[in-house]
Amino acid sequence: MALKKVKGSLERVFDKNLHDLVRGIRNHKDDEAKFIAQCIDEIKQELRQDNIAVKANAVAKLTYLQMLGYDISWAAFNVIEVMSSNKFTFKRIGYLAASQSFHEETEVLMLTTNMIRKDLSSQNQYDAAIALNGLSCFMTPDLARDLANDVMTLMTSTRPYIRKRAVLIMYKIFLKFPEALRPAFPRLKEKLEDPDPGVQSAAVNVICELARKNPKNYLSLAPVFFKLMTSSTNNWVLIKIIKLFGALTPLEPRLGKKLIEPLTNLIHSTSAMSLLYECINTVIAGMPNHNASIQLCVQKLRILIEDSDQNLKYLGLLAMSKILKTHPKSVQAHKDLILQCLDDKDESIRLRALDLLYGMVSKKNLMEIVRKLMIHMDKAEGSMYRDELLSKIVQICSQNNYQYITNFEWYVSVLVELTRVEGTRHGSVIASQMLDVAIRVKAIRAFAVEQMAQLLENSHIVASSAQRNGICEVLYAAAWIAGEFSEHLRDPKGTLEDMLRQKVTSLPGHIQAVFVQNIMKLYAAILVKYEEDEDNDGIREVSDLLVEKLPMFVQSGDLEVQERACCILQLMKYVKKLQDKDVSCADEVSALFAGELNPVAPKAQRKVAVPEGLDLDKWINDPPSESSDEEGPANSLFIPDDSRMMNESLTRQVEELSDDELERRREARRAETQNNPHYLKLGGPAKGSKYQEVVNVEDIPVANIDLSVPLYVPGTKRLSDKYLEAERQARKREKKRRHGKKSKRRHKSESEEDMPVVHKVDIMGGEMPEGATESGDEGNQELDDNDPHKLLDIDLDRPLEADEKLPVRTHRIVSPSAEERPVEEKKKHHRKDKEKEKKKKEKEKKKSKKEKKRNKSGDDSAHPSLLIATELMSPGHEAIPSPGEEEEVVPPSAPVKKDSTPKKEEPKDDLDFWLSGQDAPVAVEVTAPEAGAAADVDSDAEDTSRHKKKKEKKAKKEKKEKKDKKEKKKKSKAADEDEEIGRRDGFEELASDAPALPPMSSYRLLAEDSNIKMTYETRVQPQQGQQLIVSVIFTSLAQEHLKSLEFNVMDSLNTKMDRLPGATTHDGVPVPFQLPPNSFNEGQFAFQVQSINVAQKLRGTLTYTIKTEESSTSEKLDFKLYLPCTAFLIATPCSSDAFARLLQGGDLSSKYSIKLPNSGVPFSHILAKVCFYGHFAIVEQIDQSASLYSCSTQGHHICLLVKANGGGDVSIDGKCADGSLLSNVMEEIKVTAS
Repeated sequence: MALKKVKGSLERVFDKNLHDLVRGIRNHKDDEAKFIAQCIDEIKQELRQDNIAVKANAVAKLTYLQMLGYDISWAAFNVIEVMSSNKFTFKRIGYLAASQSFHEETEVLMLTTNMIRKDLSSQNQYDAAIALNGLSCFMTPDLARDLANDVMTLMTSTRPYIRKRAVLIMYKIFLKFPEALRPAFPRLKEKLEDPDPGVQSAAVNVICELARKNPKNYLSLAPVFFKLMTSSTNNWVLIKIIKLFGALTPLEPRLGKKLIEPLTNLIHSTSAMSLLYECINTVIAGMPNHNASIQLCVQKLRILIEDSDQNLKYLGLLAMSKILKTHPKSVQAHKDLILQCLDDKDESIRLRALDLLYGMVSKKNLMEIVRKLMIHMDKAEGSMYRDELLSKIVQICSQNNYQYITNFEWYVSVLVELTRVEGTRHGSVIASQMLDVAIRVKAIRAFAVEQMAQLLENSHIVASSAQRNGICEVLYAAAWIAGEFSEHLRDPKGTLEDMLRQKVTSLPGHIQAVFVQNIMKLYAAILVKYEEDEDNDGIREVSDLLVEKLPMFVQSGDLEVQERACCILQLMKYVKKLQDKDVSCADEVSALFAGELNPVAPKAQRKVAVPEGLDLDKWINDPPSESSDEEGPANSLFIPDDSRMMNESLTRQVEELSDDELERRREARRAETQNNPHYLKLGGPAKGSKYQEVVNVEDIPVANIDLSVPLYVPGTKRLSDKYLEAERQARKREKKRRHGKKSKRRHKSESEEDMPVVHKVDIMGGEMPEGATESGDEGNQELDDNDPHKLLDIDLDRPLEADEKLPVRTHRIVSPSAEERPVEEKKKHHRKDKEKEKKKKEKEKKKSKKEKKRNKSGDDSAHPSLLIATELMSPGHEAIPSPGEEEEVVPPSAPVKKDSTPKKEEPKDDLDFWLSGQDAPVAVEVTAPEAGAAADVDSDAEDTSRHKKKKEKKAKKEKKEKKDKKEKKKKSKAADEDEEIGRRDGFEELASDAPALPPMSSYRLLAEDSNIKMTYETRVQPQQGQQLIVSVIFTSLAQEHLKSLEFNVMDSLNTKMDRLPGATTHDGVPVPFQLPPNSFNEGQFAFQVQSINVAQKLRGTLTYTIKTEESSTSEKLDFKLYLPCTAFLIATPCSSDAFARLLQGGDLSSKYSIKLPNSGVPFSHILAKVCFYGHFAIVEQIDQSASLYSCSTQGHHICLLVKANGGGDVSIDGKCADGSLLSNVMEEIKVTAS
């Protein structure tokens, strides 16, 4: 055995490893295939050996060859052998090879199930991790079904390294085995709150990927993701969550209102452009009606577009095009910036700017935008970009049945100007537009015919580009319009002569065919006119002209042109015979073209009914044989293929022409140029002249020709500018007229409907076949059945059924004998009891751990250690909740029914409750029934029904009052959610018994001058104890534009303002918006506060610039920012038991009392003011006394007792651990409550 091992080791010394293979391939460049074939033979020999190390080395080399494109499927079994090795280094090689070479059709994958299961349950975390990584690459439906339960077990592993991978691979399992989604979803949902950020991020990725195609199934997770969005600092997690919200908000409109504040904060504060872009996308998708947010997004996008980074500029334009669909006016304000992007070096940015311009046009600015695009097209480089500009001009003008065109003479002149673009491939687009306008706008036909006649007159210029789809295509439209509407021609005979020029024969065949047909239409119109004038000479002259010129079309290589020309030529000969006999035939000839041609509807072809008995799928003739496919293309009947003919002619020329022949042709060409007066020749002899000796071609200076103005083409002068100038003059006159009247409605801007429409478009659907009906469902497409996400469209909110369980591996069970059965049953019951106890203990342990984590990490606020100790000592009692935690609160005014049995109410949907923003559900405390209460059942039943009616009546009343309050509020200022709950708990309960509360606002006046007014309120973030947010509303009082706003507050030893990175204490914070006249907007500024015991008074300055038409003026406004101690308090719901324990604990050592004199204000109003302005929550209220509780952001507990005395005075007694904080809070309450 030892000798065998030594022998194997010696053999391995001479084996080639991966490095040798790579080195050998590089050294055998000439015969690489031969060398690799030799290496594969050696690898096959190595795979036959028993030594696992040799096999692993061979598999590593095969993996490299697979990367080079060689098939290694023949070694699949050997790969599995290496995967099953106990040594991690070999196992890693095997899983790598499997990840690259295995796929769903690999047959040996069925052998890997138990091996992978064994690796997943390994104690070595790296073995389990490598199995998970490999499994993700070759997942099959069978593997997904068999291993789903094992992977789901790993999701609860104690090691985050494993949990993270297990969560990620669940996505692949869901795709292959959709039945696993519902059983695994609760555990996946738990991972969203995993303490490890990597696992949390993995869960977010999986759920966001699942929700990408089926977002409605994940709507119930909105509260969880909202909490993650407001607490996470990982930008990539935030991007994923915000993308998910972008898909959810169209499904649930209320969700958009909830997201406004956090998204606005992120847009203001983030420096990550990727996160900013996703926030803007979500605002566009979910809150299209929130104008303030859309304006903010547009301002941020302008910054992106002005950035020098081309990627950011492209993304800015892309997002701007999405806003354009819902808020076109917001984007139209930045038209100058979009037009600047047309001069960008990057063609993709120019094209994106063109797409934006398409949606920015209106009746007012259409002419101006098209003019700028045409000027830009004259200067543009590159035929592709010029073509794109041309097509975009046509699309802009023709969109929505020419909705924005008010003067079609202008549009026809634009189309004529576009014919000057050289080398374009969109000649057919221009031609179709000319035809469409001439047919549908009847009032424009005379002008259109006049322009087409000019095009035909200059057809020798346009026809120079004779390739298909070139600019020569416009002659197709010109000939058809001039022939069809020939009655509008001023000089029909001149147009006829233009259409019979020799140059026309160089045009493509389909254009020549239209020329031939419309030549006859023109002839008919001229013949009618001459016969009315009795001009026999003119008739003969025109007839002779046609008979003379038509044979050039008969000789055309195009079959259609030949046929039409032959027919018309024979017709002309017959007409000429009749004319020689002095027979009038004008009416007969014109009758050939009588009637009006209407366009065919776009859907006409598909609406044609299939005749009965006709099978469209059946072959008319016998199907072609297989051999026919191998034959070359059939020869043309009349003329050979152009390319083949050209090649044959070139070949023939090369074969036939000799040197003598070539020299003879050169001499003939020289003689021809010598005798040609139009050819520029040198002054001296051709050879050896003095001029040639002296002048060197390289020395001739190259003159730059400025072609910023296009070359003049006769008859195609730019006419569109005169219409633009005329419209400007008309608009100025209208403006003066309105200004002179000084009407009451002069502040209203000119609307789109005020623009005069010169020509009306005939919007006709086109002719349809008989019996056809319109239907709009032809464009609907069903989802692809092969899409794996279609199977994942599963309702996840429905409770799990009994049969919805993942398959678990089980062993065959042998039924026990009759004697053993009772013992087995006893053991079974004993085991069940033990499991129940164990589960109960684990639940309690988990609960206590959760509470510890919440209190420690400050899920929504930090709790002191005192309350944690109290909770642990008395688990049966309720603990004081954290400020962010919604707890069931017992209202002091609610009657407690001791004798009644509590009725279970149906739980309200969590998502609806979260979106509604209402108070926490109210729970009624129920005590044990008294001894004599059971006797009187009937009276109890009556009391219960009465209580139920009262409760329903009260609930309706509260609902109505809340609805009225919501309607009265013009702008909701969303402060911290928990603070709102505390405030409502504090004073909304008083509404049923007390008179209406006076209006209260948390906003204070900061400063004001003749141009601007500032009001502010303070907000706190429970999870950030030392941060304070000051929300300032800037209101413009000026009639001018206010810009360059900068907000600055001087720092103190205790309070510092958050500024931009690198800024000093003297630098202000730029306000990220401008203020148009009589508008307002909100800005938020963060402050870091060390101590909250004393109120802060900070000096500050606002600088801004007033922009007028003539100049700009800088202004300054000084102010004092007051930050009270109550700004750092959070109204936190608290139960009466927890409140009592807190008072008895002895930690609230400081006391302070104040007395409010009798002012005639009801007690309920005073209590409401204390709760609202002081941020307190009502714990319990009995008649004219109430207990209040609040917690500061730094964990200070403040307890108050508010009591009305006999003389009308109100006394407030407070207790807190910090005497300084308590005294300041009480004095502030005294000021606000009185």
